[in-house]
Amino acid sequence: MAIRGEEKDPGEKTGINKYFDIHKPVFWPSVILITALIVGVIWAGDAANEAFNSVRVGITDAASWLFVGAVNIFIGFALYFAFSKYGDIRLGGKDAEPDFSTMAWFAMLFSAGMGIGLMFYAVAEPMWHLISPPHAEVGSTEAIRDAMGVTFLHWGLHAWAIYAIVALALAFFAFNRDLPLSFRSVFYPILGDRINGWIGDVIDILAVLATLFGLATSLGLGAAQAGAGMEYVFGFENTTNLQIIIIAGVTAIAVVSVVLGIDKGVKVLSEFNIRLAGLFLLFILVVGPTLYILSSFIQNLGHYAQNFGTYSFWTQSYEEGSFMSSWTVFYWAWWISWSPYVGMFIARISRGRSVKQFVLGVLIVPTMLTFLWMSGFGGSALFLETNGIAEIASAVEADQTTSLFILLDQFPWSMVTSFLAIILVLSFFVTSSDSGSLVIDGLTSGGKLDAPVGQRIFWASTEGLVAAVLLLGGGLGALQAGAISTGLPFVFVLLVMCYSLKRGLEKEHQDYLRKDRDKERESYRELVMKAIQKQKKSD
Repeated sequence: MAIRGEEKDPGEKTGINKYFDIHKPVFWPSVILITALIVGVIWAGDAANEAFNSVRVGITDAASWLFVGAVNIFIGFALYFAFSKYGDIRLGGKDAEPDFSTMAWFAMLFSAGMGIGLMFYAVAEPMWHLISPPHAEVGSTEAIRDAMGVTFLHWGLHAWAIYAIVALALAFFAFNRDLPLSFRSVFYPILGDRINGWIGDVIDILAVLATLFGLATSLGLGAAQAGAGMEYVFGFENTTNLQIIIIAGVTAIAVVSVVLGIDKGVKVLSEFNIRLAGLFLLFILVVGPTLYILSSFIQNLGHYAQNFGTYSFWTQSYEEGSFMSSWTVFYWAWWISWSPYVGMFIARISRGRSVKQFVLGVLIVPTMLTFLWMSGFGGSALFLETNGIAEIASAVEADQTTSLFILLDQFPWSMVTSFLAIILVLSFFVTSSDSGSLVIDGLTSGGKLDAPVGQRIFWASTEGLVAAVLLLGGGLGALQAGAISTGLPFVFVLLVMCYSLKRGLEKEHQDYLRKDRDKERESYRELVMKAIQKQKKSD
Protein backbone atom coordinates (compact mmCIF):
# COMPACT_ATOMS: atom_id res chain seq x y z
CA MET A 1 0.00 0.00 0.00
CA ALA A 2 1.48 3.35 -0.93
CA ILE A 3 0.47 6.92 -0.30
CA ARG A 4 0.97 8.00 -3.83
CA GLY A 5 0.31 6.45 -7.18
CA GLU A 6 2.47 3.97 -9.03
CA GLU A 7 6.19 4.82 -8.95
CA LYS A 8 7.90 5.82 -12.17
CA ASP A 9 11.29 4.53 -13.10
CA PRO A 10 13.89 6.92 -11.59
CA GLY A 11 15.64 7.07 -14.91
CA GLU A 12 12.56 8.65 -16.48
CA LYS A 13 12.49 11.64 -14.14
CA THR A 14 13.23 15.02 -15.67
CA GLY A 15 13.16 18.65 -14.56
CA ILE A 16 12.31 19.28 -10.92
CA ASN A 17 11.26 15.63 -10.47
CA LYS A 18 14.89 14.70 -11.01
CA TYR A 19 15.85 16.49 -7.80
CA PHE A 20 12.64 16.33 -5.76
CA ASP A 21 10.14 13.52 -5.23
CA ILE A 22 7.69 15.00 -2.76
CA HIS A 23 4.35 14.13 -1.22
CA LYS A 24 2.78 17.55 -1.70
CA PRO A 25 0.21 17.54 1.15
CA VAL A 26 3.07 17.05 3.63
CA PHE A 27 5.98 18.82 1.94
CA TRP A 28 4.36 22.18 1.19
CA PRO A 29 2.53 22.75 4.51
CA SER A 30 5.76 21.85 6.33
CA VAL A 31 7.77 24.29 4.21
CA ILE A 32 5.16 27.03 4.67
CA LEU A 33 5.03 26.61 8.46
CA ILE A 34 8.82 26.56 8.74
CA THR A 35 9.12 29.64 6.51
CA ALA A 36 6.49 31.45 8.59
CA LEU A 37 8.48 30.69 11.73
CA ILE A 38 11.74 31.94 10.22
CA VAL A 39 10.14 35.15 8.93
CA GLY A 40 8.29 35.68 12.21
CA VAL A 41 11.42 35.33 14.34
CA ILE A 42 13.38 37.73 12.11
CA TRP A 43 10.51 40.23 12.08
CA ALA A 44 9.82 40.06 15.83
CA GLY A 45 13.43 40.63 16.84
CA ASP A 46 13.90 40.87 20.62
CA ALA A 47 10.20 40.19 21.23
CA ALA A 48 10.73 36.67 19.90
CA ASN A 49 12.90 35.84 22.91
CA GLU A 50 10.11 36.82 25.34
CA ALA A 51 7.55 34.89 23.33
CA PHE A 52 9.67 31.73 23.29
CA ASN A 53 10.29 31.91 27.02
CA SER A 54 6.57 32.43 27.72
CA VAL A 55 5.67 29.40 25.63
CA ARG A 56 8.30 27.24 27.33
CA VAL A 57 7.27 28.22 30.87
CA GLY A 58 3.55 27.92 30.13
CA ILE A 59 3.79 24.42 28.68
CA THR A 60 6.15 23.04 31.32
CA ASP A 61 4.07 24.44 34.19
CA ALA A 62 0.76 23.17 32.86
CA ALA A 63 1.75 19.82 31.36
CA SER A 64 4.48 18.43 33.62
CA TRP A 65 2.15 15.71 34.94
CA LEU A 66 1.30 14.67 31.37
CA PHE A 67 4.92 14.31 30.28
CA VAL A 68 5.87 12.38 33.43
CA GLY A 69 2.93 9.99 33.16
CA ALA A 70 3.31 9.43 29.42
CA VAL A 71 7.02 8.62 29.53
CA ASN A 72 6.42 5.96 32.19
CA ILE A 73 3.67 4.47 30.02
CA PHE A 74 6.18 4.21 27.16
CA ILE A 75 8.58 2.22 29.36
CA GLY A 76 5.75 -0.13 30.31
CA PHE A 77 4.76 -0.74 26.70
CA ALA A 78 8.37 -1.29 25.59
CA LEU A 79 8.97 -3.97 28.24
CA TYR A 80 5.58 -5.56 27.57
CA PHE A 81 6.30 -5.93 23.86
CA ALA A 82 9.75 -7.41 24.57
CA PHE A 83 8.70 -10.03 27.13
CA SER A 84 5.23 -10.89 25.88
CA LYS A 85 4.22 -13.34 23.16
CA TYR A 86 5.21 -10.67 20.62
CA GLY A 87 8.91 -10.83 21.51
CA ASP A 88 9.75 -13.48 18.90
CA ILE A 89 8.23 -11.55 15.99
CA ARG A 90 11.02 -10.61 13.59
CA LEU A 91 11.06 -7.21 11.87
CA GLY A 92 10.80 -7.98 8.18
CA GLY A 93 9.39 -11.48 8.57
CA LYS A 94 10.62 -14.83 9.91
CA ASP A 95 13.43 -15.17 7.38
CA ALA A 96 14.70 -11.56 7.55
CA GLU A 97 18.42 -11.06 8.27
CA PRO A 98 19.92 -7.89 9.87
CA ASP A 99 21.15 -5.30 7.38
CA PHE A 100 24.03 -4.22 9.63
CA SER A 101 26.37 -5.95 12.05
CA THR A 102 25.56 -5.65 15.75
CA MET A 103 28.52 -3.31 16.36
CA ALA A 104 27.58 -1.05 13.44
CA TRP A 105 23.98 -1.06 14.68
CA PHE A 106 25.00 0.00 18.20
CA ALA A 107 27.33 2.67 16.82
CA MET A 108 24.54 4.26 14.77
CA LEU A 109 22.11 4.00 17.71
CA PHE A 110 24.49 5.85 20.00
CA SER A 111 25.61 8.50 17.50
CA ALA A 112 22.15 9.41 16.26
CA GLY A 113 20.47 9.13 19.65
CA MET A 114 22.27 11.47 22.03
CA GLY A 115 25.78 12.29 20.88
CA ILE A 116 25.74 16.07 21.06
CA GLY A 117 23.70 16.13 24.28
CA LEU A 118 26.16 13.82 26.04
CA MET A 119 29.05 16.08 25.14
CA PHE A 120 27.16 19.17 26.33
CA TYR A 121 25.62 17.89 29.56
CA ALA A 122 28.05 15.19 30.80
CA VAL A 123 29.81 17.66 33.10
CA ALA A 124 27.30 20.50 33.24
CA GLU A 125 24.25 18.58 34.47
CA PRO A 126 25.79 16.79 37.50
CA MET A 127 27.32 20.12 38.53
CA TRP A 128 23.98 21.91 38.35
CA HIS A 129 22.30 19.18 40.40
CA LEU A 130 25.14 19.35 42.94
CA ILE A 131 24.55 23.08 43.36
CA SER A 132 20.76 22.71 43.46
CA PRO A 133 19.90 19.10 44.39
CA PRO A 134 16.18 18.40 43.93
CA HIS A 135 15.93 15.76 46.67
CA ALA A 136 18.70 16.58 49.15
CA GLU A 137 20.39 19.30 51.19
CA VAL A 138 23.10 21.32 49.45
CA GLY A 139 26.56 20.15 50.45
CA SER A 140 25.45 16.76 51.77
CA THR A 141 26.65 13.34 50.63
CA GLU A 142 23.11 12.64 49.51
CA ALA A 143 23.35 15.66 47.19
CA ILE A 144 26.26 14.01 45.38
CA ARG A 145 24.29 10.78 44.94
CA ASP A 146 21.26 12.78 43.88
CA ALA A 147 23.28 14.67 41.26
CA MET A 148 24.19 11.47 39.43
CA GLY A 149 20.87 9.73 40.12
CA VAL A 150 18.82 12.49 38.51
CA THR A 151 21.28 12.70 35.61
CA PHE A 152 20.82 8.95 35.06
CA LEU A 153 17.05 9.47 35.13
CA HIS A 154 17.18 12.03 32.34
CA TRP A 155 19.55 10.05 30.10
CA GLY A 156 18.57 6.48 30.87
CA LEU A 157 15.74 4.05 30.25
CA HIS A 158 13.00 6.66 29.94
CA ALA A 159 14.66 8.40 27.02
CA TRP A 160 15.53 5.21 25.19
CA ALA A 161 12.08 3.73 25.83
CA ILE A 162 10.58 6.61 23.83
CA TYR A 163 12.95 5.88 20.97
CA ALA A 164 12.36 2.14 21.20
CA ILE A 165 8.57 2.42 21.01
CA VAL A 166 8.60 4.83 18.06
CA ALA A 167 11.28 2.92 16.15
CA LEU A 168 9.57 -0.44 16.76
CA ALA A 169 6.25 0.86 15.46
CA LEU A 170 7.79 2.39 12.35
CA ALA A 171 9.92 -0.69 11.58
CA PHE A 172 7.08 -3.14 12.15
CA PHE A 173 4.53 -1.45 9.90
CA ALA A 174 7.13 -0.75 7.20
CA PHE A 175 8.87 -4.13 7.13
CA ASN A 176 6.08 -6.51 8.24
CA ARG A 177 3.04 -4.77 6.77
CA ASP A 178 4.68 -3.28 3.64
CA LEU A 179 3.49 0.24 4.45
CA PRO A 180 5.57 3.35 3.70
CA LEU A 181 8.24 4.15 6.31
CA SER A 182 6.25 7.14 7.47
CA PHE A 183 4.63 8.14 10.73
CA ARG A 184 1.11 7.83 9.35
CA SER A 185 1.66 4.13 8.73
CA VAL A 186 1.78 3.24 12.44
CA PHE A 187 -1.88 4.21 12.77
CA TYR A 188 -3.14 1.84 10.06
CA PRO A 189 -4.82 -0.58 12.55
CA ILE A 190 -6.92 2.35 13.81
CA LEU A 191 -7.44 4.50 10.71
CA GLY A 192 -7.19 1.93 7.92
CA ASP A 193 -6.96 3.49 4.46
CA ARG A 194 -7.70 6.91 5.98
CA ILE A 195 -3.97 7.21 6.69
CA ASN A 196 -3.73 8.16 3.00
CA GLY A 197 -5.97 11.18 3.57
CA TRP A 198 -5.70 14.46 5.43
CA ILE A 199 -5.43 12.80 8.87
CA GLY A 200 -2.28 11.00 7.77
CA ASP A 201 -0.93 14.21 6.26
CA VAL A 202 -1.40 16.06 9.56
CA ILE A 203 0.39 13.28 11.46
CA ASP A 204 3.37 13.44 9.11
CA ILE A 205 3.48 17.24 9.23
CA LEU A 206 3.62 17.09 13.03
CA ALA A 207 6.43 14.56 12.74
CA VAL A 208 8.37 16.84 10.39
CA LEU A 209 8.03 19.83 12.72
CA ALA A 210 8.89 17.79 15.81
CA THR A 211 11.95 16.37 14.09
CA LEU A 212 13.10 19.75 12.86
CA PHE A 213 12.80 21.48 16.24
CA GLY A 214 14.30 18.57 18.14
CA LEU A 215 17.25 18.65 15.78
CA ALA A 216 17.53 22.43 15.98
CA THR A 217 17.89 22.15 19.76
CA SER A 218 20.71 19.63 19.39
CA LEU A 219 22.44 21.65 16.68
CA GLY A 220 22.22 24.77 18.83
CA LEU A 221 23.76 22.96 21.81
CA GLY A 222 26.52 21.58 19.59
CA ALA A 223 27.30 24.98 18.10
CA ALA A 224 27.41 26.61 21.54
CA GLN A 225 29.79 23.98 22.90
CA ALA A 226 31.99 23.93 19.79
CA GLY A 227 32.20 27.73 20.04
CA ALA A 228 33.22 27.48 23.68
CA GLY A 229 35.93 24.99 22.72
CA MET A 230 37.22 27.23 19.95
CA GLU A 231 37.37 30.13 22.39
CA TYR A 232 39.36 27.97 24.81
CA VAL A 233 41.73 26.42 22.24
CA PHE A 234 42.08 29.14 19.59
CA GLY A 235 41.03 32.30 21.42
CA PHE A 236 37.96 33.02 19.29
CA GLU A 237 35.17 34.84 21.13
CA ASN A 238 32.18 32.52 21.54
CA THR A 239 29.54 34.82 20.09
CA THR A 240 26.27 34.01 18.40
CA ASN A 241 27.88 34.92 15.07
CA LEU A 242 30.62 32.31 15.64
CA GLN A 243 27.99 29.72 16.49
CA ILE A 244 26.10 30.49 13.29
CA ILE A 245 29.32 30.15 11.29
CA ILE A 246 29.84 26.76 12.95
CA ILE A 247 26.29 25.72 12.03
CA ALA A 248 26.89 26.80 8.43
CA GLY A 249 30.15 24.87 8.19
CA VAL A 250 28.80 21.72 9.76
CA THR A 251 25.65 21.90 7.62
CA ALA A 252 27.86 21.99 4.51
CA ILE A 253 29.66 18.83 5.66
CA ALA A 254 26.30 17.24 6.52
CA VAL A 255 25.10 17.96 2.99
CA VAL A 256 28.03 15.96 1.61
CA SER A 257 27.33 13.10 4.02
CA VAL A 258 23.62 13.01 3.31
CA VAL A 259 24.30 12.91 -0.44
CA LEU A 260 26.48 9.83 0.13
CA GLY A 261 23.62 8.09 1.98
CA ILE A 262 23.55 5.74 4.99
CA ASP A 263 26.21 3.20 4.00
CA LYS A 264 28.87 5.64 2.80
CA GLY A 265 27.94 8.67 4.89
CA VAL A 266 26.03 8.16 8.13
CA LYS A 267 27.41 4.69 8.89
CA VAL A 268 31.04 5.73 8.38
CA LEU A 269 30.64 8.85 10.51
CA SER A 270 28.78 6.95 13.23
CA GLU A 271 31.53 4.35 13.49
CA PHE A 272 34.14 7.14 13.60
CA ASN A 273 32.14 8.82 16.38
CA ILE A 274 31.92 5.71 18.51
CA ARG A 275 35.65 4.97 18.16
CA LEU A 276 36.70 8.53 19.02
CA ALA A 277 34.19 8.68 21.89
CA GLY A 278 35.54 5.37 23.19
CA LEU A 279 39.10 6.71 23.16
CA PHE A 280 37.91 9.89 24.84
CA LEU A 281 36.19 7.93 27.62
CA LEU A 282 39.22 5.64 27.99
CA PHE A 283 41.43 8.70 28.43
CA ILE A 284 39.31 10.08 31.27
CA LEU A 285 39.19 6.64 32.91
CA VAL A 286 43.01 6.35 32.82
CA VAL A 287 44.13 9.88 33.75
CA GLY A 288 41.12 10.75 35.91
CA PRO A 289 40.20 9.36 39.33
CA THR A 290 39.91 5.82 37.97
CA LEU A 291 38.86 3.98 41.12
CA TYR A 292 36.38 6.72 42.03
CA ILE A 293 34.82 6.59 38.55
CA LEU A 294 34.47 2.79 38.54
CA SER A 295 33.19 2.49 42.10
CA SER A 296 30.81 5.42 41.73
CA PHE A 297 29.52 3.94 38.46
CA ILE A 298 28.46 0.79 40.31
CA GLN A 299 26.96 2.81 43.18
CA ASN A 300 25.22 5.16 40.76
CA LEU A 301 23.55 2.18 39.10
CA GLY A 302 22.33 0.91 42.45
CA HIS A 303 21.07 4.33 43.51
CA TYR A 304 19.28 4.76 40.18
CA ALA A 305 17.66 1.30 40.47
CA GLN A 306 16.72 1.79 44.13
CA ASN A 307 15.06 5.16 43.47
CA PHE A 308 13.75 4.40 40.00
CA GLY A 309 10.09 4.62 40.99
CA THR A 310 10.52 7.77 43.09
CA TYR A 311 12.49 9.56 40.40
CA SER A 312 10.22 8.38 37.58
CA PHE A 313 6.95 9.61 39.08
CA TRP A 314 8.14 12.74 40.88
CA THR A 315 6.25 15.84 39.70
CA GLN A 316 7.34 18.34 42.39
CA SER A 317 3.72 18.68 43.53
CA TYR A 318 4.62 19.29 47.21
CA GLU A 319 7.82 21.29 46.76
CA GLU A 320 8.48 24.79 45.52
CA GLY A 321 10.87 25.58 42.71
CA SER A 322 11.21 25.17 38.96
CA PHE A 323 13.36 22.06 38.76
CA MET A 324 10.79 19.99 36.86
CA SER A 325 10.12 22.64 34.25
CA SER A 326 13.80 23.48 33.81
CA TRP A 327 15.09 19.93 33.65
CA THR A 328 12.89 16.81 33.64
CA VAL A 329 9.96 18.12 31.59
CA PHE A 330 12.34 19.77 29.13
CA TYR A 331 14.15 16.47 28.67
CA TRP A 332 10.95 14.46 28.21
CA ALA A 333 9.67 16.99 25.67
CA TRP A 334 13.05 17.04 23.92
CA TRP A 335 13.22 13.25 23.65
CA ILE A 336 9.62 13.12 22.43
CA SER A 337 10.21 15.83 19.82
CA TRP A 338 13.34 13.95 18.76
CA SER A 339 11.56 10.59 18.60
CA PRO A 340 10.31 10.84 14.98
CA TYR A 341 13.87 11.50 13.83
CA VAL A 342 15.68 9.00 16.04
CA GLY A 343 12.86 6.47 15.81
CA MET A 344 12.70 6.52 12.04
CA PHE A 345 16.47 6.36 11.75
CA ILE A 346 16.66 3.39 14.13
CA ALA A 347 13.81 1.72 12.22
CA ARG A 348 15.70 2.07 8.93
CA ILE A 349 18.75 0.26 10.33
CA SER A 350 16.94 -2.46 12.31
CA ARG A 351 15.39 -4.82 9.77
CA GLY A 352 15.91 -8.47 10.65
CA ARG A 353 15.95 -8.17 14.45
CA SER A 354 13.31 -9.74 16.70
CA VAL A 355 11.08 -7.50 18.79
CA LYS A 356 12.76 -8.69 22.00
CA GLN A 357 16.28 -8.26 20.64
CA PHE A 358 15.35 -4.85 19.25
CA VAL A 359 13.76 -3.48 22.42
CA LEU A 360 16.44 -4.79 24.79
CA GLY A 361 19.20 -3.67 22.44
CA VAL A 362 17.82 -0.14 22.17
CA LEU A 363 17.06 0.09 25.90
CA ILE A 364 20.04 -1.52 27.59
CA VAL A 365 23.21 -1.07 25.54
CA PRO A 366 22.97 2.69 24.82
CA THR A 367 21.71 3.29 28.38
CA MET A 368 24.69 1.51 29.94
CA LEU A 369 27.16 3.30 27.66
CA THR A 370 25.49 6.59 28.54
CA PHE A 371 25.72 5.85 32.27
CA LEU A 372 29.41 4.95 31.97
CA TRP A 373 30.02 8.16 30.01
CA MET A 374 28.20 10.28 32.61
CA SER A 375 30.05 8.55 35.45
CA GLY A 376 33.37 9.14 33.71
CA PHE A 377 33.03 12.83 32.96
CA GLY A 378 30.40 13.87 35.50
CA GLY A 379 31.97 11.68 38.18
CA SER A 380 35.41 13.19 37.57
CA ALA A 381 33.94 16.67 37.90
CA LEU A 382 32.20 15.72 41.14
CA PHE A 383 35.43 14.25 42.52
CA LEU A 384 37.44 17.38 41.74
CA GLU A 385 34.73 19.68 43.07
CA THR A 386 33.93 17.86 46.32
CA ASN A 387 37.60 17.30 47.16
CA GLY A 388 38.47 20.96 46.65
CA ILE A 389 40.84 20.27 43.74
CA ALA A 390 39.03 22.49 41.22
CA GLU A 391 36.03 24.82 41.19
CA ILE A 392 34.05 23.43 38.30
CA ALA A 393 30.56 24.20 39.65
CA SER A 394 31.16 27.97 39.65
CA ALA A 395 32.43 27.75 36.06
CA VAL A 396 29.26 25.90 35.07
CA GLU A 397 27.13 28.58 36.71
CA ALA A 398 28.99 31.21 34.73
CA ASP A 399 28.83 29.41 31.37
CA GLN A 400 27.76 25.78 31.08
CA THR A 401 29.08 25.50 27.50
CA THR A 402 32.64 25.59 28.89
CA SER A 403 32.13 22.85 31.50
CA LEU A 404 33.76 20.02 29.54
CA PHE A 405 36.78 22.11 28.67
CA ILE A 406 37.21 23.28 32.27
CA LEU A 407 37.27 19.61 33.31
CA LEU A 408 39.80 18.65 30.62
CA ASP A 409 42.00 21.53 31.77
CA GLN A 410 42.57 19.66 35.05
CA PHE A 411 44.29 16.76 33.29
CA PRO A 412 47.41 16.33 31.10
CA TRP A 413 47.42 17.31 27.39
CA SER A 414 44.39 19.56 27.89
CA MET A 415 44.92 21.47 24.62
CA VAL A 416 45.04 18.21 22.65
CA THR A 417 42.00 16.68 24.37
CA SER A 418 40.04 19.92 24.07
CA PHE A 419 40.76 19.98 20.34
CA LEU A 420 39.63 16.35 20.04
CA ALA A 421 36.50 17.23 22.02
CA ILE A 422 35.68 19.91 19.46
CA ILE A 423 36.17 17.39 16.65
CA LEU A 424 33.87 14.91 18.41
CA VAL A 425 31.18 17.54 19.01
CA LEU A 426 31.31 18.56 15.35
CA SER A 427 31.25 14.94 14.20
CA PHE A 428 28.18 14.19 16.33
CA PHE A 429 26.77 17.43 14.97
CA VAL A 430 27.16 16.23 11.37
CA THR A 431 25.73 12.77 12.15
CA SER A 432 22.62 14.27 13.75
CA SER A 433 22.08 16.65 10.86
CA ASP A 434 22.50 14.20 8.01
CA SER A 435 20.53 11.36 9.60
CA GLY A 436 17.79 13.86 10.45
CA SER A 437 17.73 15.01 6.84
CA LEU A 438 17.25 11.45 5.64
CA VAL A 439 14.32 11.07 8.03
CA ILE A 440 12.58 14.28 6.95
CA ASP A 441 13.17 13.28 3.33
CA GLY A 442 11.22 10.11 4.00
CA LEU A 443 8.36 11.92 5.73
CA THR A 444 7.95 14.53 2.98
CA SER A 445 8.26 12.06 0.12
CA GLY A 446 5.53 9.72 1.33
CA GLY A 447 7.75 7.13 2.97
CA LYS A 448 10.40 6.63 0.28
CA LEU A 449 13.67 5.18 1.57
CA ASP A 450 15.84 6.84 -1.06
CA ALA A 451 14.77 10.40 -1.82
CA PRO A 452 16.52 12.34 -4.63
CA VAL A 453 19.78 14.14 -3.85
CA GLY A 454 18.31 17.62 -4.29
CA GLN A 455 15.69 16.91 -1.65
CA ARG A 456 18.32 15.71 0.83
CA ILE A 457 20.35 18.87 0.26
CA PHE A 458 17.26 21.02 0.78
CA TRP A 459 16.38 19.53 4.17
CA ALA A 460 19.96 19.41 5.45
CA SER A 461 20.24 23.13 4.63
CA THR A 462 16.85 23.90 6.17
CA GLU A 463 17.80 22.28 9.49
CA GLY A 464 20.88 24.47 9.75
CA LEU A 465 18.88 27.57 8.82
CA VAL A 466 16.22 26.93 11.48
CA ALA A 467 18.85 26.35 14.17
CA ALA A 468 20.65 29.56 13.20
CA VAL A 469 17.46 31.64 13.18
CA LEU A 470 16.34 30.31 16.56
CA LEU A 471 19.78 31.10 18.02
CA LEU A 472 19.47 34.65 16.71
CA GLY A 473 15.90 34.95 17.95
CA GLY A 474 16.36 33.78 21.51
CA GLY A 475 19.37 31.54 22.05
CA LEU A 476 19.08 28.30 24.00
CA GLY A 477 15.70 29.32 25.45
CA ALA A 478 14.23 29.58 21.95
CA LEU A 479 15.62 26.18 21.00
CA GLN A 480 14.16 24.63 24.14
CA ALA A 481 10.80 26.31 23.52
CA GLY A 482 10.72 24.89 20.01
CA ALA A 483 11.38 21.36 21.26
CA ILE A 484 8.81 21.60 24.06
CA SER A 485 6.14 23.16 21.82
CA THR A 486 6.31 20.33 19.31
CA GLY A 487 6.77 17.71 22.03
CA LEU A 488 3.42 18.49 23.68
CA PRO A 489 1.06 17.51 20.83
CA PHE A 490 3.30 14.58 20.01
CA VAL A 491 2.70 13.08 23.46
CA PHE A 492 -0.86 12.27 22.38
CA VAL A 493 0.32 10.95 19.02
CA LEU A 494 2.72 8.52 20.74
CA LEU A 495 0.13 7.34 23.28
CA VAL A 496 -2.29 6.42 20.49
CA MET A 497 0.60 4.86 18.60
CA CYS A 498 1.25 2.41 21.48
CA TYR A 499 -2.30 1.07 21.20
CA SER A 500 -2.05 0.89 17.42
CA LEU A 501 1.24 -1.02 17.62
CA LYS A 502 -0.29 -3.56 20.01
CA ARG A 503 -3.11 -4.21 17.55
CA GLY A 504 -0.63 -4.63 14.72
CA LEU A 505 1.56 -7.05 16.69
CA GLU A 506 -1.50 -9.04 17.76
CA LYS A 507 -2.53 -9.57 14.15
CA GLU A 508 1.05 -10.52 13.23
CA HIS A 509 1.15 -13.05 16.06
CA GLN A 510 -2.15 -14.55 14.94
CA ASP A 511 -0.78 -14.83 11.40
CA TYR A 512 2.29 -16.62 12.77
CA LEU A 513 0.09 -19.09 14.66
CA ARG A 514 -2.09 -19.70 11.61
CA LYS A 515 0.94 -20.35 9.42
CA ASP A 516 2.36 -22.72 12.04
CA ARG A 517 -0.96 -24.61 12.21
CA ASP A 518 -1.05 -24.82 8.41
CA LYS A 519 2.47 -26.25 8.40
CA GLU A 520 1.51 -28.78 11.07
CA ARG A 521 -1.53 -29.85 9.07
CA GLU A 522 0.56 -30.17 5.91
CA SER A 523 3.16 -32.23 7.77
CA TYR A 524 0.42 -34.43 9.19
CA ARG A 525 -1.07 -34.96 5.71
CA GLU A 526 2.36 -35.93 4.37
CA LEU A 527 2.83 -38.44 7.19
CA VAL A 528 -0.63 -39.92 6.55
CA MET A 529 0.00 -40.19 2.81
CA LYS A 530 3.36 -41.87 3.40
CA ALA A 531 1.72 -44.33 5.80
CA ILE A 532 -1.01 -45.11 3.25
CA GLN A 533 1.53 -45.60 0.47
CA LYS A 534 3.63 -47.81 2.71
CA GLN A 535 0.55 -49.87 3.59
CA LYS A 536 -0.36 -50.25 -0.09
CA LYS A 537 3.14 -51.50 -0.91
CA SER A 538 3.06 -54.03 1.90
CA ASP A 539 -0.35 -55.27 0.70
